[in-house]
Amino acid sequence: MQNAALEQRVQAVRQFSRFYTRQLGVLNEKLLGSKYSLTEVRALFELAHRRDCTAREIGQDLGLDAGYLSRILNRFARARLITRERSKLDARNIQLRLTAKGRSVFQSLDRQSSEQVVEMLDRIPQALQQKLIQSLRRVEEMFASATAGSSAVRLRSHRPGDIGWVIHRHGILYAQEYGWDESFEALVAEVAAQFIKNFDPSRERCWIAELDGESVGSIFLVKYTEEIAKLRLLLVEPHARGFGIGRKLVRECIEFAQQCGYGKLTLWTQSCLLAARKLYREAGFNLVKEESQRAFGADLVSETWELEL
Repeated sequence: MQNAALEQRVQAVRQFSRFYTRQLGVLNEKLLGSKYSLTEVRALFELAHRRDCTAREIGQDLGLDAGYLSRILNRFARARLITRERSKLDARNIQLRLTAKGRSVFQSLDRQSSEQVVEMLDRIPQALQQKLIQSLRRVEEMFASATAGSSAVRLRSHRPGDIGWVIHRHGILYAQEYGWDESFEALVAEVAAQFIKNFDPSRERCWIAELDGESVGSIFLVKYTEEIAKLRLLLVEPHARGFGIGRKLVRECIEFAQQCGYGKLTLWTQSCLLAARKLYREAGFNLVKEESQRAFGADLVSETWELEL
Protein backbone atom coordinates (compact mmCIF):
# COMPACT_ATOMS: atom_id res chain seq x y z
CA MET A 1 0.00 0.00 0.00
CA GLN A 2 2.81 2.37 0.94
CA ASN A 3 4.66 1.67 -2.32
CA ALA A 4 1.45 2.25 -4.30
CA ALA A 5 0.93 5.61 -2.58
CA LEU A 6 4.50 6.63 -3.30
CA GLU A 7 4.11 5.66 -6.94
CA GLN A 8 1.03 7.86 -7.19
CA ARG A 9 2.98 10.83 -5.84
CA VAL A 10 5.85 10.17 -8.23
CA GLN A 11 3.49 10.03 -11.20
CA ALA A 12 1.72 13.20 -10.07
CA VAL A 13 5.01 15.13 -9.98
CA ARG A 14 6.05 13.75 -13.37
CA GLN A 15 2.65 14.62 -14.83
CA PHE A 16 2.97 18.21 -13.66
CA SER A 17 6.49 18.37 -15.08
CA ARG A 18 5.26 17.16 -18.47
CA PHE A 19 2.34 19.61 -18.38
CA TYR A 20 4.46 22.63 -17.49
CA THR A 21 7.22 21.92 -20.00
CA ARG A 22 4.55 21.72 -22.69
CA GLN A 23 3.13 25.05 -21.54
CA LEU A 24 6.51 26.75 -21.85
CA GLY A 25 7.51 24.92 -25.01
CA VAL A 26 10.87 23.91 -23.57
CA LEU A 27 10.64 20.53 -25.30
CA ASN A 28 11.22 22.30 -28.59
CA GLU A 29 14.80 22.10 -29.77
CA LYS A 30 14.97 25.89 -29.87
CA LEU A 31 13.32 28.21 -27.36
CA LEU A 32 10.67 30.78 -28.31
CA GLY A 33 11.17 30.07 -31.99
CA SER A 34 14.75 31.34 -31.79
CA LYS A 35 17.96 29.58 -32.78
CA TYR A 36 18.96 29.17 -29.14
CA SER A 37 18.36 26.21 -26.84
CA LEU A 38 17.01 26.53 -23.31
CA THR A 39 20.50 26.05 -21.86
CA GLU A 40 21.93 28.74 -24.13
CA VAL A 41 19.20 31.17 -23.11
CA ARG A 42 19.92 30.44 -19.45
CA ALA A 43 23.59 31.20 -20.08
CA LEU A 44 22.62 34.47 -21.76
CA PHE A 45 20.48 35.32 -18.75
CA GLU A 46 23.43 34.84 -16.39
CA LEU A 47 25.67 36.99 -18.59
CA ALA A 48 23.02 39.72 -18.83
CA HIS A 49 22.66 39.94 -15.07
CA ARG A 50 26.36 40.22 -14.22
CA ARG A 51 28.72 43.02 -15.07
CA ASP A 52 31.65 40.61 -15.37
CA CYS A 53 31.82 36.89 -14.70
CA THR A 54 33.85 33.81 -15.54
CA ALA A 55 32.87 30.59 -17.26
CA ARG A 56 33.53 28.78 -13.99
CA GLU A 57 30.94 30.90 -12.14
CA ILE A 58 28.29 30.30 -14.80
CA GLY A 59 29.04 26.59 -14.92
CA GLN A 60 28.71 26.28 -11.15
CA ASP A 61 25.45 28.21 -10.99
CA LEU A 62 23.83 26.33 -13.88
CA GLY A 63 25.36 22.94 -13.07
CA LEU A 64 26.85 22.62 -16.56
CA ASP A 65 29.73 20.42 -17.68
CA ALA A 66 32.79 22.56 -18.42
CA GLY A 67 33.21 21.15 -21.94
CA TYR A 68 29.54 21.68 -22.81
CA LEU A 69 29.61 25.26 -21.50
CA SER A 70 32.84 25.93 -23.42
CA ARG A 71 31.13 24.95 -26.67
CA ILE A 72 28.22 27.29 -25.89
CA LEU A 73 30.55 30.19 -25.14
CA ASN A 74 32.56 29.54 -28.30
CA ARG A 75 29.35 29.74 -30.30
CA PHE A 76 28.45 33.01 -28.57
CA ALA A 77 31.90 34.39 -29.37
CA ARG A 78 31.64 33.43 -33.05
CA ALA A 79 28.25 35.14 -33.21
CA ARG A 80 29.77 38.21 -31.52
CA LEU A 81 27.40 37.97 -28.57
CA ILE A 82 30.19 38.07 -25.97
CA THR A 83 33.67 39.42 -25.44
CA ARG A 84 36.45 37.72 -23.48
CA GLU A 85 39.04 39.71 -21.56
CA ARG A 86 41.71 38.69 -19.09
CA SER A 87 40.85 39.94 -15.62
CA LYS A 88 42.84 42.96 -14.44
CA LEU A 89 42.50 41.70 -10.88
CA ASP A 90 43.52 38.09 -11.52
CA ALA A 91 45.22 37.26 -14.80
CA ARG A 92 44.25 33.60 -14.40
CA ASN A 93 40.59 34.46 -14.97
CA ILE A 94 38.89 35.34 -18.25
CA GLN A 95 36.04 37.81 -17.82
CA LEU A 96 32.97 37.37 -20.00
CA ARG A 97 30.69 40.21 -21.02
CA LEU A 98 27.76 40.59 -23.40
CA THR A 99 28.31 42.79 -26.43
CA ALA A 100 25.66 45.27 -27.56
CA LYS A 101 24.46 42.60 -30.01
CA GLY A 102 24.39 39.97 -27.26
CA ARG A 103 22.37 42.22 -24.97
CA SER A 104 19.93 42.96 -27.77
CA VAL A 105 19.45 39.23 -28.43
CA PHE A 106 18.89 38.56 -24.74
CA GLN A 107 16.45 41.45 -24.31
CA SER A 108 14.39 40.17 -27.26
CA LEU A 109 14.25 36.65 -25.80
CA ASP A 110 13.53 37.97 -22.32
CA ARG A 111 10.66 40.10 -23.64
CA GLN A 112 9.18 37.16 -25.52
CA SER A 113 9.44 34.97 -22.43
CA SER A 114 7.62 37.56 -20.32
CA GLU A 115 4.92 37.93 -22.95
CA GLN A 116 4.48 34.16 -22.95
CA VAL A 117 3.95 34.12 -19.19
CA VAL A 118 1.52 37.04 -19.45
CA GLU A 119 -0.54 34.98 -21.90
CA MET A 120 -0.53 32.07 -19.47
CA LEU A 121 -1.60 34.27 -16.56
CA ASP A 122 -4.38 35.84 -18.62
CA ARG A 123 -6.10 32.45 -18.67
CA ILE A 124 -6.42 32.59 -14.88
CA PRO A 125 -8.78 34.94 -13.01
CA GLN A 126 -6.80 37.74 -11.39
CA ALA A 127 -8.09 36.77 -7.95
CA LEU A 128 -6.40 33.37 -8.33
CA GLN A 129 -3.11 34.63 -9.73
CA GLN A 130 -1.72 35.58 -6.30
CA LYS A 131 -2.60 32.12 -4.99
CA LEU A 132 -0.70 30.65 -7.93
CA ILE A 133 2.38 32.74 -7.14
CA GLN A 134 2.24 31.76 -3.48
CA SER A 135 1.95 28.10 -4.46
CA LEU A 136 4.93 28.37 -6.79
CA ARG A 137 6.99 29.95 -4.03
CA ARG A 138 5.95 27.21 -1.65
CA VAL A 139 7.03 24.52 -4.12
CA GLU A 140 10.39 26.25 -4.57
CA GLU A 141 10.90 26.46 -0.82
CA MET A 142 9.99 22.81 -0.29
CA PHE A 143 12.47 21.57 -2.88
CA ALA A 144 15.15 24.02 -1.72
CA SER A 145 14.82 22.73 1.82
CA ALA A 146 14.45 19.07 0.87
CA THR A 147 17.52 18.19 2.89
CA ALA A 148 15.94 19.66 5.98
CA GLY A 149 13.72 16.63 6.62
CA SER A 150 11.25 17.59 9.32
CA SER A 151 13.29 20.61 10.47
CA ALA A 152 11.20 23.76 10.94
CA VAL A 153 12.47 27.10 9.58
CA ARG A 154 10.85 30.34 10.69
CA LEU A 155 11.66 34.04 10.49
CA ARG A 156 11.00 36.41 13.35
CA SER A 157 11.79 40.01 14.27
CA HIS A 158 14.72 40.77 16.56
CA ARG A 159 14.55 40.75 20.33
CA PRO A 160 17.06 41.56 23.12
CA GLY A 161 20.29 39.64 22.62
CA ASP A 162 19.87 39.10 18.87
CA ILE A 163 21.96 42.08 17.77
CA GLY A 164 24.89 40.91 19.89
CA TRP A 165 24.54 37.45 18.36
CA VAL A 166 24.60 38.94 14.83
CA ILE A 167 27.84 40.82 15.56
CA HIS A 168 29.42 37.80 17.26
CA ARG A 169 28.62 35.33 14.48
CA HIS A 170 29.68 37.69 11.67
CA GLY A 171 33.04 38.19 13.36
CA ILE A 172 33.67 34.47 13.82
CA LEU A 173 32.37 33.16 10.49
CA TYR A 174 34.08 35.70 8.24
CA ALA A 175 37.37 35.12 10.05
CA GLN A 176 37.00 31.35 9.66
CA GLU A 177 35.80 31.32 6.05
CA TYR A 178 37.60 34.32 4.50
CA GLY A 179 40.38 35.20 6.93
CA TRP A 180 39.01 38.70 7.60
CA ASP A 181 40.33 40.50 10.66
CA GLU A 182 38.54 42.16 13.57
CA SER A 183 37.96 45.37 11.60
CA PHE A 184 35.07 43.60 9.86
CA GLU A 185 33.49 42.76 13.20
CA ALA A 186 33.88 46.43 14.16
CA LEU A 187 32.05 47.48 10.98
CA VAL A 188 29.21 45.06 11.71
CA ALA A 189 29.00 46.41 15.25
CA GLU A 190 28.73 49.98 13.94
CA VAL A 191 25.97 49.04 11.48
CA ALA A 192 24.07 47.10 14.14
CA ALA A 193 24.42 49.88 16.73
CA GLN A 194 23.11 52.51 14.31
CA PHE A 195 20.18 50.24 13.50
CA ILE A 196 19.18 50.03 17.17
CA LYS A 197 19.73 53.74 17.87
CA ASN A 198 17.74 54.95 14.86
CA PHE A 199 15.27 52.06 14.51
CA ASP A 200 12.08 53.04 12.68
CA PRO A 201 9.75 50.03 12.99
CA SER A 202 7.44 51.37 10.28
CA ARG A 203 10.19 51.35 7.64
CA GLU A 204 13.02 49.18 8.98
CA ARG A 205 13.31 45.60 10.10
CA CYS A 206 15.68 42.90 11.33
CA TRP A 207 14.80 39.27 10.73
CA ILE A 208 16.33 36.37 12.60
CA ALA A 209 16.01 32.93 10.98
CA GLU A 210 15.48 29.99 13.30
CA LEU A 211 15.94 26.30 12.51
CA ASP A 212 14.23 24.08 15.05
CA GLY A 213 14.31 27.00 17.48
CA GLU A 214 18.02 27.80 16.99
CA SER A 215 19.13 31.16 15.57
CA VAL A 216 20.87 30.41 12.28
CA GLY A 217 20.60 33.53 10.12
CA SER A 218 19.93 37.25 9.86
CA ILE A 219 19.14 40.07 7.48
CA PHE A 220 18.41 43.79 7.98
CA LEU A 221 16.43 46.36 6.00
CA VAL A 222 17.66 49.86 6.82
CA LYS A 223 16.28 53.19 5.61
CA TYR A 224 18.79 55.19 3.54
CA THR A 225 16.50 57.87 2.08
CA GLU A 226 12.75 58.19 1.74
CA GLU A 227 13.03 56.37 -1.60
CA ILE A 228 15.98 54.02 -1.02
CA ALA A 229 16.50 51.23 1.50
CA LYS A 230 19.58 49.11 2.17
CA LEU A 231 19.78 45.34 2.59
CA ARG A 232 22.45 44.59 5.20
CA LEU A 233 24.06 41.84 7.30
CA LEU A 234 22.81 38.74 5.49
CA LEU A 235 24.18 35.68 7.25
CA VAL A 236 23.38 31.96 7.34
CA GLU A 237 25.18 29.55 9.65
CA PRO A 238 27.20 26.85 7.80
CA HIS A 239 25.20 23.94 9.22
CA ALA A 240 21.94 25.60 8.12
CA ARG A 241 22.92 26.22 4.49
CA GLY A 242 21.04 24.29 1.83
CA PHE A 243 17.67 24.77 3.55
CA GLY A 244 16.63 27.78 1.46
CA ILE A 245 17.07 30.13 4.44
CA GLY A 246 19.11 32.75 2.60
CA ARG A 247 16.53 32.88 -0.18
CA LYS A 248 13.70 33.28 2.34
CA LEU A 249 15.53 36.09 4.13
CA VAL A 250 16.24 38.02 0.92
CA ARG A 251 12.66 37.64 -0.30
CA GLU A 252 11.25 38.77 3.05
CA CYS A 253 13.46 41.85 2.92
CA ILE A 254 12.35 42.71 -0.63
CA GLU A 255 8.66 42.24 0.10
CA PHE A 256 8.84 44.44 3.20
CA ALA A 257 10.66 47.16 1.24
CA GLN A 258 7.89 47.07 -1.36
CA GLN A 259 5.22 47.32 1.33
CA CYS A 260 7.01 50.34 2.79
CA GLY A 261 6.89 52.11 -0.56
CA TYR A 262 10.61 52.28 -1.26
CA GLY A 263 11.52 52.69 -4.92
CA LYS A 264 14.92 51.05 -4.76
CA LEU A 265 16.78 48.52 -2.64
CA THR A 266 20.58 48.61 -2.60
CA LEU A 267 23.30 46.54 -0.96
CA TRP A 268 27.09 46.44 -0.58
CA THR A 269 29.00 43.17 -0.74
CA GLN A 270 32.28 41.60 -1.86
CA SER A 271 32.94 39.65 -5.06
CA CYS A 272 34.23 36.63 -3.12
CA LEU A 273 30.86 36.05 -1.42
CA LEU A 274 29.63 33.82 -4.24
CA ALA A 275 26.63 32.24 -2.47
CA ALA A 276 25.23 35.63 -1.44
CA ARG A 277 25.82 37.10 -4.90
CA LYS A 278 23.89 34.22 -6.43
CA LEU A 279 20.92 34.94 -4.16
CA TYR A 280 20.99 38.61 -5.12
CA ARG A 281 21.06 37.81 -8.83
CA GLU A 282 18.18 35.35 -8.45
CA ALA A 283 16.17 38.03 -6.64
CA GLY A 284 16.65 40.48 -9.54
CA PHE A 285 19.44 42.70 -8.19
CA ASN A 286 21.88 44.18 -10.72
CA LEU A 287 25.57 44.83 -10.14
CA VAL A 288 26.09 48.58 -10.72
CA LYS A 289 29.51 49.33 -9.26
CA GLU A 290 32.71 47.55 -8.24
CA GLU A 291 35.96 48.77 -6.76
CA SER A 292 39.22 47.13 -5.70
CA GLN A 293 40.18 47.82 -2.12
CA ARG A 294 42.24 46.68 0.82
CA ALA A 295 39.84 45.99 3.69
CA PHE A 296 39.46 43.65 6.65
CA GLY A 297 43.04 42.50 6.17
CA ALA A 298 42.44 41.24 2.61
CA ASP A 299 42.55 42.38 -1.02
CA LEU A 300 38.90 42.59 -2.05
CA VAL A 301 36.61 43.79 -4.82
CA SER A 302 33.66 45.59 -3.26
CA GLU A 303 30.38 45.64 -5.17
CA THR A 304 27.20 47.69 -5.08
CA TRP A 305 23.98 46.00 -6.25
CA GLU A 306 20.57 47.60 -6.83
CA LEU A 307 17.00 46.41 -7.27
CA GLU A 308 14.25 48.63 -8.66
CA LEU A 309 11.08 47.91 -6.69
